[in-house]
Amino acid sequence: MMNINTRGTYLTSKACIPYLKKSKIAHILNLSPPLNLNPLWFKQHCAYTIAKYGMSMCVLGMAEEFKGEIAVNALWPKTAIHTAAMDMLGGSGIESQCRKVDIIADAAYCIFKKPKSFTGNFIIDENILKEEGIKNFDVYAVTPGHPLLPDFFLDEQPVVVTKEPATHGALPELKEEEAQPPPKPRSGAVEGTFRIVKDSLSDDVVKATQAVYQFELSGEDGGTWFLDLKSKGGNVGYGEPSDRADVVMSMSTDDFVKMFSGKLKPTIAFMSGRLKIKGNMALAIKLEKLMNQMNARL
Repeated sequence: MMNINTRGTYLTSKACIPYLKKSKIAHILNLSPPLNLNPLWFKQHCAYTIAKYGMSMCVLGMAEEFKGEIAVNALWPKTAIHTAAMDMLGGSGIESQCRKVDIIADAAYCIFKKPKSFTGNFIIDENILKEEGIKNFDVYAVTPGHPLLPDFFLDEQPVVVTKEPATHGALPELKEEEAQPPPKPRSGAVEGTFRIVKDSLSDDVVKATQAVYQFELSGEDGGTWFLDLKSKGGNVGYGEPSDRADVVMSMSTDDFVKMFSGKLKPTIAFMSGRLKIKGNMALAIKLEKLMNQMNARL
């Protein structure tokens, strides 16, 4: 990770700088995020964050070192971009929550048009396109009108993006905002959800999944629950499963109910820190597919 991102960026720049200095409008553009020290963006993927921030530090250092000679900037997407890596991480259907790579290409073009004095900036794709007069961002969506998945490292509430996919406000200043307490689930909501899940189980579902899930839920009606999709016919219940869990998911009871009813995407919950997952990620993705099948009943 460090070799590709930080070291690769530094060495490639070093090799190109002698030639870039001969250009009248030389640019280095790193695909790296603004430096954000919110611990949320370090937990669970600390090495990845360090590697990406290394690229951003190259922008800071080189922009100052080569000021007046080479423009050095960073570009980062506001939402997830549909790539092969996103397909691997998010699974089938993730593309509908992404934008096309075209938005990055257009944003990069806007940057390359600027003079060398435009340097040392951390640019969000949507923001610079707005400055260029772009108003309709649906053209960049893989599925226009569908809720969009926010990208890493930006302190923007994912819920706002998903509820208002057609509203593309400028990136807010990085500041602490008072968190609104989540509404409490209705009485017995978790038990009711598991009851419906149990009614939906079948030998075919068990055969297709072959996993045991454990849920550590906080809040009213919380505690430890399990979903056994290995035993014949499947089973659910309160407490720890009889067999070791393949996946352990920790979240609030409210988010649990929302996830199984289709009101909260597991991918969004995970990326925003509301859902913590331990164990086999591939089996976790299988559960998301099962949730999609159950949404109509919940």
